[in-house]
Amino acid sequence: MWDYSDKVLDHFHNPRNVGKIENPDGVGQVGALACGDALTLMFKLDANGRIVDVKFQTFGCASAIASSSALTEMIKGMTLEEAGKVTNRDIADYLGGLPEQKMHCSVMGREALEAAIHNYKTGATSTYTVGDDPVICHCFDVHESEIVRVVRENKLTTVEQVTNFCKAGGACGSCKDDIQAIIDRILSESKPPETSSPRPMTQLQKIKKIEEIVNNEIRPMLQRDGGDLELVDVRGDDVVVAFRGACVGCASASITRSSLVEAKLREFVSPSIRVLAEEEAK
Repeated sequence: MWDYSDKVLDHFHNPRNVGKIENPDGVGQVGALACGDALTLMFKLDANGRIVDVKFQTFGCASAIASSSALTEMIKGMTLEEAGKVTNRDIADYLGGLPEQKMHCSVMGREALEAAIHNYKTGATSTYTVGDDPVICHCFDVHESEIVRVVRENKLTTVEQVTNFCKAGGACGSCKDDIQAIIDRILSESKPPETSSPRPMTQLQKIKKIEEIVNNEIRPMLQRDGGDLELVDVRGDDVVVAFRGACVGCASASITRSSLVEAKLREFVSPSIRVLAEEEAK
């Protein structure tokens, strides 16, 4: 037994807007009885171009009926532009969620709406075809563009998820490698571009950076209390310094050297910096 939300069960047992509209402005037909799911959706516009009436007829499971019913309630009063922005995820969220294995029902609802809008604008009346792009799943007649769309809109990462959302790969399974290739391509597009690691500083660059931090960050702090610091030498990652002024002979000199001088140079120059007193470096 599927774990349906109360709202799904309500729309299944008490579906809204079932039936036909006389002289509808737009009609969309998707799916096929042979595949187990079929949906016809039709709407009527008012003088302001808003959906004043919408009805559906569907052959399918509880999720298909609930998704169709929910969709008709959602788009009433919308313009076609607003209705065209409704996604299958919006339908599922409106229902309080659907079992992942039944998400294809929300996709079918979105496709039917898209078909009805398309047919209204073009005057077409045939069953909706996604496009002229390649058919990936011949068992359920699922085109590449539909797989791409459900993967992107729902952030899918596995073939099993794609099957749940649009049935592709759910029969003979011969298209699963092609579906995986589409997923891999989309995931690779979303990855941030690889950046090369920054080149390490030359010794000259390191010395200039150390001088900059000592003169601009460290010495002004010591000078406020009458002390000072002299940069004596730089040997690789070893920085030799000498305290001047009030810092000479200060009992806290070693603490100042590690917690201020060394900490600043490690933060702004290199984490491997080691600061030595002049007498320690001899």
